Amino acid sequence: MSTLYIVGTPIGNLDDISPRALETLETVDFIAAEDTRVTLKLLNRFEIKNKLISCHKHSGSSVFTGIIQRLQAGETCALVSDAGMPCISDPGQELVAMCYEHGIKVCVIPGPTAALSALSISGLDTSRFSFEGFLSVTKKQRRAHLEEVKGYKHTLIFYEAPHKLIYTLKDMLEVFGDRRISLCRELTKIHEEVIRTTLSQAVTLYESLTPKGEFVLIIEGAPQNDNEATLSFEDALDLVKQLCDEGEKLSNACKIIASKTEFSKSELYNALC
Repeated sequence: MSTLYIVGTPIGNLDDISPRALETLETVDFIAAEDTRVTLKLLNRFEIKNKLISCHKHSGSSVFTGIIQRLQAGETCALVSDAGMPCISDPGQELVAMCYEHGIKVCVIPGPTAALSALSISGLDTSRFSFEGFLSVTKKQRRAHLEEVKGYKHTLIFYEAPHKLIYTLKDMLEVFGDRRISLCRELTKIHEEVIRTTLSQAVTLYESLTPKGEFVLIIEGAPQNDNEATLSFEDALDLVKQLCDEGEKLSNACKIIASKTEFSKSELYNALC
């Protein structure tokens, strides 16, 4: 039966792969990989021989269409990223959506994820959290993203590349204030490291130290205000309306209330449009 398998692969230590994932990679008709060279190392490690095709963010729509056509013809495909779960901060989500549009079965073979692995050892609150993925390389867009989430009371999770880390930390310090942060790098690898510190201390550290490896940043949420703790979504909407009545534009009113509550600007704006 034609099926797209979303297969989680190790985020560092190849021994973390599951028996079910190995069986799937061995038995599907072909594997769609973010980087065929990376996936080939995994297959070679477990002596798996299978057909690989490239499927990444720079692939044209013809690649996705080709995969859909092969699935419609009765083949099975395993979608893998370089590390962790596909479709999380990568274009695999588009392929999954196309499968549903064409009535093709999608099945998940779960595996490690860097975000939740880092959260579990961060030492920060795990009861509620928001995965924010990668920030924009453009300073203006990066700052806008941070401004949107700075009022969130729950833990925030970001991915960041080493060459952008210091700029991101400085922007976070300026927008969020000096919150606690756990910087998790090289998870499950030989040089795995978790640095539990504050944003200001992290900035000082990486102004003199060259960061290496991919980072997961776990940041505590905004301080809880007793008056805000009981604020409902309806109450927040009423505050937005009040600002609008006083002359504020809807977009700016939503931004102001979002910065003071756990609700995002987009949530408030969409509810009032």
